[in-house]
Amino acid sequence: MKVYEDLTPLKRRSKVTFYLITFIFICMIILFWKIQILDHNKYILLAERNRIREENLTASRGLIKDRNGIILAENRASFNVSIIRENCININKSLKRISKLLGIEENVLKERINQYKFYPDFKPIIIKENLTMEDIAKIEALKNEFPELVIQFEPKRYYPFHEIGAHIIGYVQEISSKELRDPRFKSFKMGDIIGKSGIEKKYDSYLRGKDGKLRKIVDSRGRFIKELNRVEPKAGKDVILTIDFDLQKKSEELMGGREGAIIILNPKNGEILAMASSPSYDPNKFVGRFNKKEWEKLVKDEKAPLENRAIRGLYAPGSIFKLTIALAGLEEGIINPYSTFYCGGKTYFYNKEFSCWNKGGHGKVNLYNAIRHSCNIYFYNLGNKLGIEKIDVWASALGFGKPTGVDLPGEKRGLIPSPRWKEMIFHTPWFPGETISLSIGQGPLLVTPLQIAVHTAIIANRGRKIVPHLVKSLKKNSNERVKVKKKFFELVIKGMWEAVNLEGTGRLAKLEGFNICGKTGSTQLVSRRGKENSEIKTHSWFTGFAPRNDPEVVITVIVEYGGMGGETAAPIAKELFRLYKEKYREKNGFKKNY
Repeated sequence: MKVYEDLTPLKRRSKVTFYLITFIFICMIILFWKIQILDHNKYILLAERNRIREENLTASRGLIKDRNGIILAENRASFNVSIIRENCININKSLKRISKLLGIEENVLKERINQYKFYPDFKPIIIKENLTMEDIAKIEALKNEFPELVIQFEPKRYYPFHEIGAHIIGYVQEISSKELRDPRFKSFKMGDIIGKSGIEKKYDSYLRGKDGKLRKIVDSRGRFIKELNRVEPKAGKDVILTIDFDLQKKSEELMGGREGAIIILNPKNGEILAMASSPSYDPNKFVGRFNKKEWEKLVKDEKAPLENRAIRGLYAPGSIFKLTIALAGLEEGIINPYSTFYCGGKTYFYNKEFSCWNKGGHGKVNLYNAIRHSCNIYFYNLGNKLGIEKIDVWASALGFGKPTGVDLPGEKRGLIPSPRWKEMIFHTPWFPGETISLSIGQGPLLVTPLQIAVHTAIIANRGRKIVPHLVKSLKKNSNERVKVKKKFFELVIKGMWEAVNLEGTGRLAKLEGFNICGKTGSTQLVSRRGKENSEIKTHSWFTGFAPRNDPEVVITVIVEYGGMGGETAAPIAKELFRLYKEKYREKNGFKKNY
C-alpha cells in the first residue's frame, strides 16, 4: 500500500502567500496609479521646484519730497544674502559655517530662521542685509562650498536728512507675524517691507509699488543655469508733501533737542509747512531687519523720541484757552469789549483762593487788556459766569476734544472735561470750583499742539474751519464756519495783536513789518525727571499768526519745562516768523502793508 504525505498545510500556506502577494501587488498598482494619475500635477510641481526657482523682484518705493522738490525719503541699492534650506544637508552645521563666514552670531541666525519655520524650504530667507563688497566677494568665491546661500538685490529705503522730519515721514520695517494675521494684510508675506509710521504708513499702498517675479532654472546645487521668464517690478508713486524743508529744519534746530513741538501751517488751506516733534530719531535705524537693540533703546528712552508730540502729546493749554473763553463770553452776550473785572492779584470763588500770575494785580481790566496781559482774574470771572456746560460746547466748536483730521496715523483727540465725563470716569459730581481753574486752561483739559494750531487758524480766518494736511495733492479747503460772529473774532484778534505789539506777554515775538498776533501760555506740572527729587516745572506755550489782515501763516510752539511762554516759546516763534517772511515775502519782492 502506497503512503502519501499530507500536503494540506502546505497548500494552505501557499494560498495565503499567494493572496498576500496579490494584495500587495494590487496596493502597489493603486499607489502607482495615484502617483501617476491622481497626484500627477503635485509631483510634477515638486520636480519642477528642484530645477525651477522663483525669485521675488522687490519694487522701489516712491519718493517722498517736500513742497519744493527736496527728497526726504529715497531708495539706495542694497545687496542681501539669503539661505535656501532645501540646499542644506544639515541645517545646524550650515548655520555654524555661515556664522563664521558672515560674522553673525549663530543664535541670531537660528532666531531668524525660526521666524520662517512654516515657510517652504525652497523659499530664500534673508540672513544679512547691506552686504559690503568684501562680503559679496567672499560669498561668490565660496559659492560651491555654500550652495545654500544666494545674493539678492533689493532697493533699500534711505532718509538723507536723518532726524529732520522723522515724525512726519515715519519709517519702514519688515511686516510682523502679528500683522500677517490681520485680514488687512492678507496679500502680504513674511519678509515684506511696509510703512510702520508717519506718511510711510498712511500712504503705504501708494508708495509701495508692485513686486516683480523671476523664474529661472538651477542645478541640483542651486546654481543658476537659465532664465525662464521675468515680470519687472513696478515702482511706487511719489508723494509730495506740503512741508517746507527750510522751515522744518529751522524748527528742529530751534528746539535744540528739548522736549516739545512746533507747528507751522497755512490758515487759508490747512497746508502744514512744518511739524517738529522733539527729541527726534533717525528712521534709518529701522530700515533693516535686525534692530531689536536699537528699538528697545528708543522705546525705553524716558524722553520718548518715537512719540510725535505734535499730534500725540497731550498738554493743558494754559492761558491760550483764554481765547476760547473770550469768544464764548462774547457770543453768549456775557461780556462786551469794554466789560471790566477788577484784578487785585487774587480773588475768591466758592471759599477758595485763586491767584493771578501777576501778584500785584492788573487793576480794572477789559477784554483787550485781559488778553494782552493774560489776566487770570478776568477769565476766572468770565468762566464762572459761562459755566461748565457752555465752556464744553464752545471748546468743542472751536476745535478741541476731537481729532483735527490730519493725514497721519495715531492722532489723539484730547479731552474737554465736563460733568458727564467726570461722573462716568470718577463717579463723582462736578464741583463749581473746577470751572474756575478750567477757565484759564488748567485742570484735566488736554489738547495737542496741532489742535492749538488749528484753533489759532480758526481765529485767524475769523471763524472758517480748516483740515490740516501734509500731502500737497489733497484739497482740504472747508467752507464750514464756527457759529461765532466775525466781529467777535476781530475783538479777540485785537487783544492778540496788543499782546505782541503793545508790550503784552507776547512782546518777544514782535517782528517789525509783520503785524503778528499771538497769545502766550504757561502750565505748571510736576516734572517727571527724577522720581525722588521731583519739582514743579512750567511748560512754555506760544501761538499766533501773521499778518493781522489776510493771515497766511500760523505758528504754534510748546517747549516742555521751558518756563513762561513769553520768555521761551515766543522768541522761537519770532525766529520762525522771520524766516517765513524772508523766504515767502522779501525774496519774492512782495510789498504789502502788513
